[in-house]
Amino acid sequence: MALDIPTRHGIHLEQAKAIASPLLWCIDDKQAAEPSQQGWLSLGNALNQGDPLADDLVRWMVAQGMSNGWKQFDLALSGDCSQSAEPIDAFMKSVKSAPKWLDHRKVERGLAVSARSGKTGMRVLRDFGLMAGYQASAINQTLVKTGALEKGAAKRVAETTKWWMDCTEPGGLSPDGAGFKTTLRVRVIHAMVRANLSRHEDWDHGYYGLPINQLDMQVTYLAFSVMFLLGQRLLGVSINQQDADDVMHLWRYIGWLMGVNDSLLVCSEQEGRAALYRNLLSQATADETSKQLGRALMDEPLGRHYPNFQWLRSRWDKHVHLSIIRFFVGRRGMKALGLPIWTLPWYPLIFSPLNFLVQNTVRRLPRGNDFLAQRGRQAQAAQLRIMFGNQRPDIINESNIKAAD
Repeated sequence: MALDIPTRHGIHLEQAKAIASPLLWCIDDKQAAEPSQQGWLSLGNALNQGDPLADDLVRWMVAQGMSNGWKQFDLALSGDCSQSAEPIDAFMKSVKSAPKWLDHRKVERGLAVSARSGKTGMRVLRDFGLMAGYQASAINQTLVKTGALEKGAAKRVAETTKWWMDCTEPGGLSPDGAGFKTTLRVRVIHAMVRANLSRHEDWDHGYYGLPINQLDMQVTYLAFSVMFLLGQRLLGVSINQQDADDVMHLWRYIGWLMGVNDSLLVCSEQEGRAALYRNLLSQATADETSKQLGRALMDEPLGRHYPNFQWLRSRWDKHVHLSIIRFFVGRRGMKALGLPIWTLPWYPLIFSPLNFLVQNTVRRLPRGNDFLAQRGRQAQAAQLRIMFGNQRPDIINESNIKAAD
């Protein structure tokens, strides 16, 4: 039986259009970007759709006892499928049967583009993908109800960054790679959260639909691809058509591994921009949770582990991030996120032209791209150490499993 479309779908349509309208500036076919009646209905229905393969696996885990079920899944993920149960076998068979459209050469080139993005790419993901995304208030409910505020923004950002780096390491998405394995673990954790929150009496299915549903999974995937590319260009990083195509292909594969429906995955950056525009029209706009999460993320740099000049560097980075956020979301977005509206976009205005000059000069040199990739990856690794400090950079551990169960 078909479920009613959740009432959050397009509930703030006019406000959402105002927020999403800048995307239309970089969409070639603006008329085609507007959702058709059938397309709008499909987006609404996606709010009720989960990840059947992972959801079936989690139901089996619950029946077995979550700790025991997870251990069996982890064994299979590590290559020991000798005694796997049927739900594990079905899951592993699906994810190891690569889609016909997968082009490993594009994936490898996409990894190189991610490395070249350096610290700028990480800032884009944090300030454009994550912080700006907090304006989608319905998605925030999953974070709030699973204790994201209590867990702390610093830990959440560090874990997400570690997952992104695992995925974008050379070989990270091979079946034995850290990115491949961590992505599947995160996918199953999402299914645990979906099952857990769906049982909560205070989860309003009529308004929200399913927790971590297909539409919300799509906008997350588009943040790591479309917004990642757009944000870098705005900060002066030179990205040509092949770079963009390769990054989109890389994240199409990661999205597929994460359980996003094929119908919600896109082939090109232009398709991605249109898909992101339509998705944003569906999203409920900012509320008090946007401010709670926004303020927590604003202060995240203060908890970083700098090797020296801790007080000065943490506050410098906080204001750098605020200026970048102001550049991306404007005064209205700063107010919606509970951030200081007097902030000026001083850092991007100074940094972007310099970044553009350096990037284009180095890329013209012999092996310039290789040099940028090497230096960029070193900068990303150094930033990850600052985020985790002396802590082991684990993403999935026993506490994650217990919290999701």
